[in-house]
Amino acid sequence: MDCVKKLSLLTILLCIYMALTNPNADTAWKNSPSPFWFPPPSDFARNFSSRLMSWPGRYTGDPYRADSAGPYSAESLEYDYYRESCPQAEKIVREAVRRIYGIRSDVAPSLLRLVFHDCFIEGCDASVLLDSTEVMDAEKDTPPNETLKGFEIIDVVKAEIEEVCPSVVSCADILVLAAREGLLMAGGPFYPLSTGRRDSTRSYADLATYQLPSPYGDLSDTLASFGSKGFGEREIVNLLGAHSIGVIHCKSFQSRLYNFSGTSEPDPSLDVGFLNLMRSKCSKSLSAPPSLSPAPSSSHSTFGFSSLTSEEPGIVMNYEGPSSGFGTQYYRRLLQGKGVLYADQQLMVGEETGSWVRAYASDVSLFRRDFAETMMKLSNLQVLTAPNGQVRRSCSKVA
Repeated sequence: MDCVKKLSLLTILLCIYMALTNPNADTAWKNSPSPFWFPPPSDFARNFSSRLMSWPGRYTGDPYRADSAGPYSAESLEYDYYRESCPQAEKIVREAVRRIYGIRSDVAPSLLRLVFHDCFIEGCDASVLLDSTEVMDAEKDTPPNETLKGFEIIDVVKAEIEEVCPSVVSCADILVLAAREGLLMAGGPFYPLSTGRRDSTRSYADLATYQLPSPYGDLSDTLASFGSKGFGEREIVNLLGAHSIGVIHCKSFQSRLYNFSGTSEPDPSLDVGFLNLMRSKCSKSLSAPPSLSPAPSSSHSTFGFSSLTSEEPGIVMNYEGPSSGFGTQYYRRLLQGKGVLYADQQLMVGEETGSWVRAYASDVSLFRRDFAETMMKLSNLQVLTAPNGQVRRSCSKVA
């Protein structure tokens, strides 16, 4: 009987693999009859999610094994968790994000960065959304998070869901679902998400200040930072492919242009033409870190993109145009010495990381499949589930 079950699961995994590697999958999804079409929940999908979570060992490099059951384990999540308590929840998220995307093109990078900064600090528990109080400093007010955007997007989605299902859907679930929908709108891959996360009752400002990866870090610093959360070199390289979209602010790379490692010279790893382009976007008078050593109090993390304003000059990551493709151009630029962030270009220093940069630069299907899997893993980091935590009525305040 066990052999039959294992064979069935392997067959399902093969089907999922084929779907993720099919370059036409997203096109078919987007061209479906209804712009908000989504595969209906099914017993098959729910059973697949449940069996996948309980399978011994790793299914995509996930650190949560079957023997790690408990309120902080991803196996406590369920596919279509709100099917009875709030069956319209995911549809509301999709429609709201799509509607906002029509007004604001920075939806995808803002939400991607927001979900990364949430999940990287004590798990995906919406702690980054909390406001400071008299007794608690908020993560959002720390230097690495001072340019985070997208809070108002989550507030809009939450308000619409609260009108239909008050005190049912967590802000943590809304955040990971909204980030996925924003990514889809920007041309990224789809990935399935289980739900059932609960919201934290506190924010972790002290951890956010020191634990988020730095854009100025050497490769060893980046590997150590992501490695502490269970990400391997392949996952780190494909996760940083999120830098295909959004804007990198000048102060995140200013020292590479004029003052590399305390010298008066630019970073020698930069392509000369690209160096001139970057200098044309960023005034030398802008303040910059004194060196490229890791800066825990940096105003940006490695996921340092956001929307561009007149007060915040920077480089638009898809400056070749939106048709350049999500992921592919980012890796090709690294091969050409055109990485905007020092931490990005450092991926070419390592033998294994460099080989994955080359692989993703030449195989967009491989990148999209791996990126989808890594985003699933990120979204499941140290989740908080019932009876722990709470469901906030307002995402910025403890219930």
